[in-house]
Amino acid sequence: MGRFNVYQENYTDITIVSNVFIDEYMKDANDAQLKIYLYLLRVTGAGLATSISDMADQFNHTEKDVVRALKYWEKNHLLSLEYDDSKNISGVQLLDVSKKSGKDTAVLASVVKLPAKTDAFSQKPEFVKPSYSADELKEFKNNEEISQLLFVAEQYIGKPLSPSEINTILFFSDRLGFSEDLIDYLIQYCVDKGKKDFRYIEKVAISWAQENITTPKQAAKLAGKYDKTVYTIMKSLGKSGTPTQIEADFAGKWVKEYGFSQDIISEACSRTVMATDKHRFEYADSILTSWHKKNVRSKADIRQLDDAYAKNKSSLKPQGNTAGAFNQFMHTDYDFEALEQEILSN
Repeated sequence: MGRFNVYQENYTDITIVSNVFIDEYMKDANDAQLKIYLYLLRVTGAGLATSISDMADQFNHTEKDVVRALKYWEKNHLLSLEYDDSKNISGVQLLDVSKKSGKDTAVLASVVKLPAKTDAFSQKPEFVKPSYSADELKEFKNNEEISQLLFVAEQYIGKPLSPSEINTILFFSDRLGFSEDLIDYLIQYCVDKGKKDFRYIEKVAISWAQENITTPKQAAKLAGKYDKTVYTIMKSLGKSGTPTQIEADFAGKWVKEYGFSQDIISEACSRTVMATDKHRFEYADSILTSWHKKNVRSKADIRQLDDAYAKNKSSLKPQGNTAGAFNQFMHTDYDFEALEQEILSN
């Protein structure tokens, strides 16, 4: 693609970012979209020329990422694109943001991106997958890049995609703001792990979105942070998908700070799974923190604590009143029911 000039409807000789843009548009745009728009303001103010390839090199994005960002802002009426006879972008006109109505802003919020809910415990956004209307699906299917992405996904999965699976991929693109390259990497990453189930792929995608992952390079770096130990702990607690940063931090604390071996951690995980279905990392952390304070270094140490707990328990109960199998298994020196209530109340 060739170089093109960028000109502004209300041209000035300095770079200005409208408060309307900051208040009403910036919060819904992803990293690439913001960088491209701000860069266009910059080159306009300086009277410079630019190109798709220049912007891609400037921000280490692909040219498709740049084109996608430009079309995003055109769709939201902040700029107008011009094309040459070969249908390449030949010009960009930045429109006056101050002229945009509140109606435009409402469309941006309801169509481009769903509001993210926040989980009170993790304080991470919870993304909700929509059911697309027939008109929206038709619009997506007419998009050449989306059609190509669906074709690539079918090659990875090894079968035609179901309507539900197509809906999921559109969710990645439209609502999570994933680029075509990131979705390609996401599916390849999951398939390489032997996971072709779209429920698993969706969990990984949401975890990446919660970590503000926008490029394959960032995703690869995140995945590289978690060694086999973290995934073993995840499995022991009955969890799948990519670990969140909080979960990885818990695992790191147990291994590096507390110095526990895998068998000790697995024992705590087993007791956690028997005790609760919720907030398992936090629950296991309470067990392991207690054992750390008591200098537990082996399963023999745990058995000694269990025996001491059982003796103390029996001395406090009338003869003939025995603890159930669950309590026998869970021997510790603290009340698990109280612990669960404490975790749930935080």
